[in-house]
Amino acid sequence: MTRNAQLFERAQRVIPGGVNSPVRAFRQVGGTPRFIDRAEGAYMIDAEGTRFIDYIGSWGPMIAGHAHPEVTEAVQRAATRSLSFGAPTADEIDMAEAICQLMPAVEMVRLVSSGTEAGMSAIRLARGYTGRDAIVKFEGCYHGHADSLLVKAGSGLLTFGNPSSAGVPADLARHTLVLEFNNIPQIEALFATRGHEIACVMVEPIAGNMNFIRGDAAWHRRLRELCTEHGALLVWDEVMTGFRVALGGAQQVYGIRPDLVVMGKVIGGGMPLAAFGGRRDVMERLSPLGAVYQAGTLSGNPVAVAAGMAQLRIIQRPGFYAQLSAATGQLMRGLEAAAGRHGVRFKTDSEGGMFGFYFSDALPRNYPDVARADVETFKRFFHAMLDRGVYLAPSMYEAGFVSAAHGPDVIAATLEAADAAFAQLAKA
Repeated sequence: MTRNAQLFERAQRVIPGGVNSPVRAFRQVGGTPRFIDRAEGAYMIDAEGTRFIDYIGSWGPMIAGHAHPEVTEAVQRAATRSLSFGAPTADEIDMAEAICQLMPAVEMVRLVSSGTEAGMSAIRLARGYTGRDAIVKFEGCYHGHADSLLVKAGSGLLTFGNPSSAGVPADLARHTLVLEFNNIPQIEALFATRGHEIACVMVEPIAGNMNFIRGDAAWHRRLRELCTEHGALLVWDEVMTGFRVALGGAQQVYGIRPDLVVMGKVIGGGMPLAAFGGRRDVMERLSPLGAVYQAGTLSGNPVAVAAGMAQLRIIQRPGFYAQLSAATGQLMRGLEAAAGRHGVRFKTDSEGGMFGFYFSDALPRNYPDVARADVETFKRFFHAMLDRGVYLAPSMYEAGFVSAAHGPDVIAATLEAADAAFAQLAKA
Protein backbone atom coordinates (compact mmCIF):
# COMPACT_ATOMS: atom_id res chain seq x y z
CA MET A 1 0.00 0.00 0.00
CA THR A 2 1.35 3.45 -0.90
CA ARG A 3 2.02 6.09 1.72
CA ASN A 4 -0.87 8.21 0.35
CA ALA A 5 -3.23 5.21 0.60
CA GLN A 6 -2.09 4.52 4.16
CA LEU A 7 -2.74 8.13 5.16
CA PHE A 8 -6.14 8.11 3.48
CA GLU A 9 -7.11 4.93 5.30
CA ARG A 10 -6.09 6.47 8.65
CA ALA A 11 -7.86 9.73 7.87
CA GLN A 12 -11.17 8.06 7.04
CA ARG A 13 -11.31 6.54 10.51
CA VAL A 14 -11.27 9.91 12.26
CA ILE A 15 -12.27 12.55 9.65
CA PRO A 16 -15.54 12.35 7.66
CA GLY A 17 -14.56 11.18 4.20
CA GLY A 18 -10.92 11.45 5.22
CA VAL A 19 -10.70 15.14 4.33
CA ASN A 20 -11.54 18.51 5.87
CA SER A 21 -13.06 19.95 2.68
CA PRO A 22 -15.06 17.66 0.37
CA VAL A 23 -13.40 18.23 -3.03
CA ARG A 24 -10.07 17.02 -1.63
CA ALA A 25 -11.44 13.47 -1.41
CA PHE A 26 -11.14 12.89 -5.20
CA ARG A 27 -14.73 11.61 -5.22
CA GLN A 28 -15.50 13.00 -8.72
CA VAL A 29 -12.30 11.75 -10.34
CA GLY A 30 -11.75 8.59 -8.29
CA GLY A 31 -8.52 7.30 -6.87
CA THR A 32 -6.49 8.18 -3.80
CA PRO A 33 -5.95 11.80 -2.73
CA ARG A 34 -2.36 12.99 -2.58
CA PHE A 35 -1.40 14.05 0.94
CA ILE A 36 0.88 17.05 0.60
CA ASP A 37 4.02 17.32 2.69
CA ARG A 38 5.44 20.65 1.49
CA ALA A 39 5.37 23.13 -1.37
CA GLU A 40 7.63 25.71 -2.93
CA GLY A 41 7.11 28.06 -5.85
CA ALA A 42 4.99 26.35 -8.51
CA TYR A 43 5.39 22.88 -7.00
CA MET A 44 3.84 20.66 -4.32
CA ILE A 45 5.51 17.52 -2.94
CA ASP A 46 3.37 14.74 -1.53
CA ALA A 47 3.99 12.32 1.34
CA GLU A 48 5.78 9.92 -1.01
CA GLY A 49 8.16 12.60 -2.28
CA THR A 50 6.47 12.97 -5.68
CA ARG A 51 6.65 16.51 -7.05
CA PHE A 52 3.70 18.08 -8.89
CA ILE A 53 3.28 21.31 -10.84
CA ASP A 54 0.45 22.88 -8.87
CA TYR A 55 -2.52 24.57 -10.57
CA ILE A 56 -4.81 24.86 -7.56
CA GLY A 57 -2.54 27.10 -5.46
CA SER A 58 -4.51 26.38 -2.27
CA TRP A 59 -7.62 27.17 -4.40
CA GLY A 60 -6.37 30.64 -5.30
CA PRO A 61 -4.41 32.31 -2.49
CA MET A 62 -0.88 31.42 -3.60
CA ILE A 63 -0.63 34.02 -6.35
CA ALA A 64 3.04 34.72 -5.58
CA GLY A 65 3.87 31.01 -5.39
CA HIS A 66 4.21 28.66 -2.44
CA ALA A 67 6.49 29.60 0.47
CA HIS A 68 7.46 32.95 -1.03
CA PRO A 69 10.36 34.14 1.15
CA GLU A 70 8.87 37.60 1.78
CA VAL A 71 5.60 36.08 2.94
CA THR A 72 7.16 33.42 5.15
CA GLU A 73 9.56 35.95 6.70
CA ALA A 74 6.64 38.27 7.50
CA VAL A 75 4.80 35.39 9.18
CA GLN A 76 7.85 34.43 11.22
CA ARG A 77 8.37 38.00 12.43
CA ALA A 78 4.72 38.37 13.39
CA ALA A 79 4.66 35.04 15.21
CA THR A 80 7.45 36.13 17.55
CA ARG A 81 5.18 38.93 18.80
CA SER A 82 2.39 36.43 19.71
CA LEU A 83 -0.02 34.45 17.59
CA SER A 84 -3.12 36.43 18.59
CA PHE A 85 -4.09 39.43 20.71
CA GLY A 86 -7.87 39.77 20.64
CA ALA A 87 -7.27 43.51 20.50
CA PRO A 88 -6.77 45.99 17.65
CA THR A 89 -3.40 46.43 15.94
CA ALA A 90 -1.83 49.02 13.66
CA ASP A 91 -1.29 46.29 11.04
CA GLU A 92 -5.05 45.83 10.68
CA ILE A 93 -5.34 49.49 9.74
CA ASP A 94 -2.58 49.08 7.14
CA MET A 95 -4.47 46.21 5.53
CA ALA A 96 -7.83 48.02 5.61
CA GLU A 97 -6.25 51.10 4.02
CA ALA A 98 -4.59 49.00 1.32
CA ILE A 99 -7.85 47.23 0.43
CA CYS A 100 -9.77 50.51 0.31
CA GLN A 101 -7.09 52.00 -1.94
CA LEU A 102 -6.98 49.07 -4.36
CA MET A 103 -10.62 47.96 -4.54
CA PRO A 104 -12.69 50.62 -6.36
CA ALA A 105 -15.98 49.92 -4.56
CA VAL A 106 -14.61 49.59 -1.02
CA GLU A 107 -14.77 52.65 1.27
CA MET A 108 -14.76 50.72 4.55
CA VAL A 109 -13.84 47.12 5.28
CA ARG A 110 -14.01 44.58 8.08
CA LEU A 111 -11.60 41.67 8.39
CA VAL A 112 -12.83 38.15 9.19
CA SER A 113 -11.34 34.65 9.06
CA SER A 114 -12.95 32.89 6.07
CA GLY A 115 -14.83 33.50 2.85
CA THR A 116 -17.89 31.78 4.31
CA GLU A 117 -17.87 34.16 7.26
CA ALA A 118 -17.46 37.16 4.98
CA GLY A 119 -20.31 36.09 2.70
CA MET A 120 -22.64 35.31 5.59
CA SER A 121 -21.88 38.67 7.19
CA ALA A 122 -22.41 40.61 3.97
CA ILE A 123 -25.87 39.09 3.58
CA ARG A 124 -26.81 39.92 7.17
CA LEU A 125 -25.61 43.47 6.61
CA ALA A 126 -27.62 43.78 3.39
CA ARG A 127 -30.74 42.56 5.16
CA GLY A 128 -30.14 44.88 8.08
CA TYR A 129 -29.54 47.88 5.81
CA THR A 130 -32.58 47.34 3.57
CA GLY A 131 -34.99 45.85 6.12
CA ARG A 132 -35.79 43.08 3.61
CA ASP A 133 -35.41 39.31 3.84
CA ALA A 134 -35.13 37.92 0.30
CA ILE A 135 -31.76 37.41 -1.37
CA VAL A 136 -30.93 36.41 -4.93
CA LYS A 137 -28.12 34.08 -5.94
CA PHE A 138 -27.32 32.19 -9.13
CA GLU A 139 -27.16 28.49 -9.83
CA GLY A 140 -23.58 27.25 -9.76
CA CYS A 141 -22.21 30.17 -7.74
CA TYR A 142 -20.80 29.20 -4.35
CA HIS A 143 -20.52 31.77 -1.58
CA GLY A 144 -19.59 29.58 1.37
CA HIS A 145 -21.55 27.08 3.42
CA ALA A 146 -23.84 29.44 5.37
CA ASP A 147 -27.41 28.13 5.50
CA SER A 148 -28.89 30.93 3.35
CA LEU A 149 -26.42 30.13 0.57
CA LEU A 150 -26.66 26.33 0.41
CA VAL A 151 -29.71 26.60 -1.79
CA LYS A 152 -30.25 25.30 -5.32
CA ALA A 153 -32.72 26.31 -7.99
CA GLY A 154 -36.38 25.52 -7.44
CA SER A 155 -38.54 23.44 -9.75
CA GLY A 156 -39.67 26.35 -11.87
CA LEU A 157 -38.74 29.85 -12.90
CA LEU A 158 -38.82 32.43 -10.10
CA THR A 159 -39.63 29.86 -7.43
CA PHE A 160 -38.23 29.74 -3.93
CA GLY A 161 -34.96 27.87 -3.71
CA ASN A 162 -34.63 24.40 -2.24
CA PRO A 163 -31.98 23.40 0.32
CA SER A 164 -28.97 21.75 -1.35
CA SER A 165 -27.67 20.35 1.95
CA ALA A 166 -29.25 18.42 4.76
CA GLY A 167 -29.57 20.56 7.86
CA VAL A 168 -30.74 23.70 6.04
CA PRO A 169 -34.27 24.62 7.18
CA ALA A 170 -36.75 24.93 4.32
CA ASP A 171 -38.21 28.01 6.01
CA LEU A 172 -34.82 29.72 5.72
CA ALA A 173 -34.20 28.53 2.17
CA ARG A 174 -37.46 30.08 1.01
CA HIS A 175 -35.90 33.52 1.42
CA THR A 176 -33.23 32.63 -1.17
CA LEU A 177 -34.22 32.97 -4.83
CA VAL A 178 -32.00 31.12 -7.29
CA LEU A 179 -31.77 32.10 -10.96
CA GLU A 180 -29.65 31.13 -13.95
CA PHE A 181 -26.25 32.77 -14.40
CA ASN A 182 -26.06 35.16 -17.40
CA ASN A 183 -29.85 35.19 -17.93
CA ILE A 184 -31.13 38.80 -18.23
CA PRO A 185 -34.85 38.01 -18.79
CA GLN A 186 -35.01 35.99 -15.57
CA ILE A 187 -33.60 38.71 -13.35
CA GLU A 188 -35.79 41.35 -15.01
CA ALA A 189 -38.89 39.23 -14.44
CA LEU A 190 -38.01 38.64 -10.80
CA PHE A 191 -37.43 42.33 -10.02
CA ALA A 192 -40.64 43.26 -11.86
CA THR A 193 -42.71 41.10 -9.49
CA ARG A 194 -40.71 41.03 -6.25
CA GLY A 195 -38.15 43.80 -6.40
CA HIS A 196 -39.51 45.40 -3.22
CA GLU A 197 -38.69 42.21 -1.23
CA ILE A 198 -35.06 41.80 -2.31
CA ALA A 199 -32.33 42.80 0.10
CA CYS A 200 -29.44 41.93 -2.19
CA VAL A 201 -28.27 40.17 -5.30
CA MET A 202 -25.11 38.14 -4.59
CA VAL A 203 -22.96 36.98 -7.48
CA GLU A 204 -19.49 35.84 -8.44
CA PRO A 205 -18.63 38.25 -11.29
CA ILE A 206 -16.59 35.43 -12.78
CA ALA A 207 -17.79 32.16 -11.33
CA GLY A 208 -15.08 29.82 -10.06
CA ASN A 209 -17.08 27.03 -8.48
CA MET A 210 -18.76 25.69 -11.62
CA ASN A 211 -15.43 25.90 -13.41
CA PHE A 212 -14.44 29.33 -14.82
CA ILE A 213 -17.61 30.99 -16.17
CA ARG A 214 -17.42 34.63 -17.18
CA GLY A 215 -20.39 36.86 -16.39
CA ASP A 216 -21.52 38.77 -19.49
CA ALA A 217 -20.79 42.49 -19.28
CA ALA A 218 -24.37 43.35 -20.31
CA TRP A 219 -25.78 41.02 -17.65
CA HIS A 220 -23.64 42.62 -14.95
CA ARG A 221 -24.69 46.11 -16.05
CA ARG A 222 -28.34 45.06 -15.90
CA LEU A 223 -27.90 43.65 -12.38
CA ARG A 224 -26.40 46.97 -11.31
CA GLU A 225 -29.28 48.94 -12.88
CA LEU A 226 -31.99 46.76 -11.34
CA CYS A 227 -30.48 46.85 -7.85
CA THR A 228 -30.19 50.64 -7.98
CA GLU A 229 -33.74 51.03 -9.32
CA HIS A 230 -35.32 48.80 -6.66
CA GLY A 231 -33.19 49.71 -3.64
CA ALA A 232 -31.46 46.33 -3.35
CA LEU A 233 -27.74 45.98 -2.72
CA LEU A 234 -25.45 44.43 -5.30
CA VAL A 235 -22.96 42.13 -3.56
CA TRP A 236 -19.98 40.85 -5.53
CA ASP A 237 -18.28 37.75 -4.21
CA GLU A 238 -14.64 38.40 -5.12
CA VAL A 239 -13.20 35.73 -2.84
CA MET A 240 -11.66 34.15 -5.94
CA THR A 241 -11.46 37.05 -8.40
CA GLY A 242 -10.29 39.71 -5.93
CA PHE A 243 -6.61 40.53 -6.61
CA ARG A 244 -6.54 37.42 -8.81
CA VAL A 245 -7.97 38.53 -12.18
CA ALA A 246 -6.57 42.07 -11.81
CA LEU A 247 -5.14 44.29 -9.08
CA GLY A 248 -8.56 45.91 -8.65
CA GLY A 249 -10.38 42.61 -8.97
CA ALA A 250 -13.33 42.02 -11.30
CA GLN A 251 -14.46 45.59 -10.56
CA GLN A 252 -11.48 46.74 -12.61
CA VAL A 253 -12.22 44.23 -15.39
CA TYR A 254 -15.90 45.20 -15.76
CA GLY A 255 -15.87 48.83 -14.62
CA ILE A 256 -18.85 48.22 -12.30
CA ARG A 257 -19.12 49.27 -8.65
CA PRO A 258 -21.06 46.87 -6.42
CA ASP A 259 -22.41 48.06 -3.06
CA LEU A 260 -20.63 45.35 -1.07
CA VAL A 261 -17.64 43.16 -1.89
CA VAL A 262 -16.66 39.85 -0.30
CA MET A 263 -12.92 39.08 -0.40
CA GLY A 264 -10.60 36.28 0.66
CA LYS A 265 -7.84 33.95 -0.53
CA VAL A 266 -5.19 36.31 -2.02
CA ILE A 267 -5.53 38.88 0.77
CA GLY A 268 -4.52 36.24 3.32
CA GLY A 269 -1.41 35.04 1.53
CA GLY A 270 -2.41 31.46 2.36
CA MET A 271 -3.47 32.18 5.95
CA PRO A 272 -7.12 32.13 7.15
CA LEU A 273 -8.13 35.72 6.44
CA ALA A 274 -11.03 37.24 4.51
CA ALA A 275 -12.97 40.51 4.46
CA PHE A 276 -16.13 42.24 3.36
CA GLY A 277 -16.45 45.92 2.57
CA GLY A 278 -18.17 48.50 0.43
CA ARG A 279 -20.11 51.74 0.66
CA ARG A 280 -19.46 53.72 3.82
CA ASP A 281 -23.16 54.30 4.58
CA VAL A 282 -23.79 50.54 4.41
CA MET A 283 -20.73 49.48 6.40
CA GLU A 284 -21.55 51.98 9.16
CA ARG A 285 -24.62 49.85 9.97
CA LEU A 286 -22.26 47.29 11.52
CA SER A 287 -21.83 47.02 15.27
CA PRO A 288 -20.51 48.90 17.22
CA LEU A 289 -21.76 51.80 15.04
CA GLY A 290 -25.03 50.21 13.97
CA ALA A 291 -27.49 47.46 14.80
CA VAL A 292 -26.08 44.68 12.58
CA TYR A 293 -23.98 42.44 14.79
CA GLN A 294 -20.80 40.72 13.61
CA ALA A 295 -17.77 39.67 15.63
CA GLY A 296 -14.88 37.21 15.60
CA THR A 297 -12.19 36.22 18.10
CA LEU A 298 -9.54 35.76 15.39
CA SER A 299 -10.68 38.56 13.07
CA GLY A 300 -7.63 40.56 12.02
CA ASN A 301 -5.28 37.90 13.38
CA PRO A 302 -1.79 39.46 13.38
CA VAL A 303 -0.02 36.53 11.73
CA ALA A 304 -2.61 36.27 8.95
CA VAL A 305 -2.52 40.03 8.39
CA ALA A 306 1.27 39.93 8.15
CA ALA A 307 1.10 37.23 5.46
CA GLY A 308 -1.60 39.10 3.56
CA MET A 309 0.19 42.44 3.66
CA ALA A 310 3.42 40.88 2.39
CA GLN A 311 1.56 39.39 -0.56
CA LEU A 312 -0.32 42.63 -1.29
CA ARG A 313 3.03 44.39 -1.54
CA ILE A 314 4.32 41.76 -3.98
CA ILE A 315 1.34 41.96 -6.34
CA GLN A 316 1.55 45.76 -6.59
CA ARG A 317 4.99 45.63 -8.19
CA PRO A 318 5.21 46.89 -11.80
CA GLY A 319 4.54 44.20 -14.37
CA PHE A 320 3.21 41.61 -11.93
CA TYR A 321 -0.19 41.16 -13.60
CA ALA A 322 1.17 41.48 -17.12
CA GLN A 323 3.52 38.57 -16.44
CA LEU A 324 0.81 36.55 -14.68
CA SER A 325 -1.70 37.06 -17.51
CA ALA A 326 0.92 36.22 -20.13
CA ALA A 327 1.77 32.93 -18.42
CA THR A 328 -1.90 31.99 -18.07
CA GLY A 329 -2.59 32.90 -21.69
CA GLN A 330 0.38 30.85 -22.88
CA LEU A 331 -0.90 27.86 -20.91
CA MET A 332 -4.43 28.16 -22.32
CA ARG A 333 -3.28 28.55 -25.94
CA GLY A 334 -0.91 25.62 -25.55
CA LEU A 335 -3.59 23.37 -24.08
CA GLU A 336 -6.03 24.15 -26.90
CA ALA A 337 -3.34 23.55 -29.51
CA ALA A 338 -2.38 20.21 -27.95
CA ALA A 339 -6.02 19.09 -27.78
CA GLY A 340 -6.52 20.12 -31.40
CA ARG A 341 -3.54 18.09 -32.57
CA HIS A 342 -5.14 14.97 -31.13
CA GLY A 343 -8.75 15.69 -32.15
CA VAL A 344 -10.06 16.23 -28.60
CA ARG A 345 -13.01 18.60 -28.07
CA PHE A 346 -11.60 21.23 -25.74
CA LYS A 347 -12.13 24.92 -24.88
CA THR A 348 -10.43 27.29 -22.43
CA ASP A 349 -10.97 30.72 -20.92
CA SER A 350 -8.97 32.83 -18.49
CA GLU A 351 -8.56 36.24 -16.86
CA GLY A 352 -5.42 37.29 -15.04
CA GLY A 353 -4.18 34.27 -13.11
CA MET A 354 -7.48 32.35 -13.10
CA PHE A 355 -8.56 29.88 -15.78
CA GLY A 356 -10.94 27.13 -16.81
CA PHE A 357 -10.98 24.34 -19.38
CA TYR A 358 -13.88 22.31 -20.69
CA PHE A 359 -14.27 19.13 -22.71
CA SER A 360 -16.95 20.60 -24.97
CA ASP A 361 -17.39 22.37 -28.31
CA ALA A 362 -18.22 25.81 -26.89
CA LEU A 363 -17.49 27.96 -23.85
CA PRO A 364 -20.19 27.44 -21.18
CA ARG A 365 -22.27 30.40 -20.02
CA ASN A 366 -24.06 28.83 -17.04
CA TYR A 367 -24.31 25.75 -14.88
CA PRO A 368 -26.40 23.63 -17.29
CA ASP A 369 -23.77 24.24 -19.99
CA VAL A 370 -21.00 23.03 -17.67
CA ALA A 371 -23.02 19.98 -16.64
CA ARG A 372 -23.24 18.95 -20.31
CA ALA A 373 -19.44 18.83 -20.66
CA ASP A 374 -17.74 15.43 -20.95
CA VAL A 375 -17.00 14.50 -17.33
CA GLU A 376 -15.67 11.03 -18.17
CA THR A 377 -13.03 12.52 -20.47
CA PHE A 378 -12.19 15.05 -17.77
CA LYS A 379 -11.57 12.24 -15.28
CA ARG A 380 -9.21 10.46 -17.66
CA PHE A 381 -7.38 13.70 -18.44
CA PHE A 382 -7.03 14.55 -14.74
CA HIS A 383 -5.35 11.22 -13.96
CA ALA A 384 -3.23 11.32 -17.11
CA MET A 385 -1.88 14.72 -16.01
CA LEU A 386 -1.47 13.63 -12.39
CA ASP A 387 0.55 10.62 -13.53
CA ARG A 388 2.79 13.04 -15.42
CA GLY A 389 3.34 15.33 -12.44
CA VAL A 390 0.68 18.01 -13.01
CA TYR A 391 -1.85 18.62 -10.21
CA LEU A 392 -5.13 20.03 -11.53
CA ALA A 393 -8.35 20.58 -9.58
CA PRO A 394 -9.87 17.12 -8.91
CA SER A 395 -13.29 18.25 -10.13
CA MET A 396 -14.71 19.43 -13.45
CA TYR A 397 -16.52 22.18 -11.54
CA GLU A 398 -13.50 24.07 -10.23
CA ALA A 399 -11.39 26.86 -11.74
CA GLY A 400 -7.61 26.65 -11.90
CA PHE A 401 -4.92 29.10 -10.83
CA VAL A 402 -1.52 30.19 -12.11
CA SER A 403 1.06 31.88 -9.88
CA ALA A 404 3.96 34.22 -10.53
CA ALA A 405 6.23 31.21 -9.95
CA HIS A 406 4.86 29.48 -13.07
CA GLY A 407 7.64 30.61 -15.36
CA PRO A 408 8.20 29.62 -19.02
CA ASP A 409 9.92 26.37 -18.06
CA VAL A 410 6.99 25.33 -15.83
CA ILE A 411 4.44 26.16 -18.55
CA ALA A 412 6.51 24.26 -21.12
CA ALA A 413 6.69 21.19 -18.86
CA THR A 414 2.92 21.36 -18.33
CA LEU A 415 2.24 21.52 -22.06
CA GLU A 416 4.57 18.60 -22.74
CA ALA A 417 2.59 16.55 -20.19
CA ALA A 418 -0.69 17.73 -21.72
CA ASP A 419 0.34 16.70 -25.23
CA ALA A 420 1.03 13.18 -23.99
CA ALA A 421 -2.21 13.15 -21.99
CA PHE A 422 -4.31 14.23 -24.99
CA ALA A 423 -2.59 11.59 -27.10
CA GLN A 424 -3.56 9.01 -24.49
CA LEU A 425 -7.18 10.22 -24.58
CA ALA A 426 -7.26 10.01 -28.38
CA LYS A 427 -6.21 6.35 -28.27
CA ALA A 428 -8.82 5.38 -25.68
